[in-house]
Amino acid sequence: MQRLKHILLICVLAAFFACEKSKDEGEEVSGGNINEISIVISDVLWNGEVGDMLRRRFAAPVDGLTQEEPLFTLNQLQDMSFEGSLKKRRNIIVVEKGQKKGYNFTRNNYCKKQNVFTITGKSLDDLLEVIDMHADEIIRTIRETEIAENQERHVKAGLLDEAKFRERFGVSVKVPSTYGYAIENENFIWLKKDIPGGNTNLLLYRVPCEVIERDKTPMLNIIKMRDSIGNMYIHGQEPGTFMVTEESYSPYIFMTSFNDRPAFETRGNWEMANDYMNGPFLNYAIRDEKTNTFLVIEGFIYSPSSPKRDLIIELESIIKSLTFL
Repeated sequence: MQRLKHILLICVLAAFFACEKSKDEGEEVSGGNINEISIVISDVLWNGEVGDMLRRRFAAPVDGLTQEEPLFTLNQLQDMSFEGSLKKRRNIIVVEKGQKKGYNFTRNNYCKKQNVFTITGKSLDDLLEVIDMHADEIIRTIRETEIAENQERHVKAGLLDEAKFRERFGVSVKVPSTYGYAIENENFIWLKKDIPGGNTNLLLYRVPCEVIERDKTPMLNIIKMRDSIGNMYIHGQEPGTFMVTEESYSPYIFMTSFNDRPAFETRGNWEMANDYMNGPFLNYAIRDEKTNTFLVIEGFIYSPSSPKRDLIIELESIIKSLTFL
């Protein structure tokens, strides 16, 4: 009898762990490259007005880059090929003619961490109207997903110790351990990561509110602030060279909200005064009422021979991991 009980217990435990394993294996996670969309659409629609509209909205040039790069990489799949591993892509748009005009968005339809957008219409005009109506929403959702995906990859790969960010600026920020300190003092941190053909960089510092809000000209003031910081800290290899905001390329500046705090988002290009180096930057100036300052966190890239779209989204993912303590 005792032996029978042991056998039954072993069988129950085996069944339990088998179920757990089966459950875990059944929860497949989406895959695919960052900033990639799989579009399930017939060749006829893809090669006509509908495809042109999709490319115009989802492969438009990224703001703030001197070299033209698409917002997303679009991969067209015919209806019959949409099966197996293709259903595990992270971002999927299905476009098809149907009995009615409609739009549907579902998360985790075929696997975890997945967005599936379905667009239907009885006519070409219907499809064009639905795409145009929902494109901004789709773009916003996919961008949020890609930032979250990047952040999760950073955590899995390992992060820098946050102690210095907490002590000096009262914030938490998830920076990959591949970054190292180029300059650090009580008021300023510059982090740098080497990449093939260049580097990606993060800056963190505070300025009094009047530096940006003076004379109600935030764009001019942010440019002056950046140029002053560049002159102070970001120097080239030759004497008299330092980072400034590129004059020939007007930055994009937006009023936004950062973790429920008012902020200015600025995207543009930097250049090295008295030198030929340049590249894109992304700057957030976040108002901190408690200290009456703006916390500034900026990412910039030097990589003249490489595409920069995915590097910018990586920096944005790090920046948007910032939280005030």
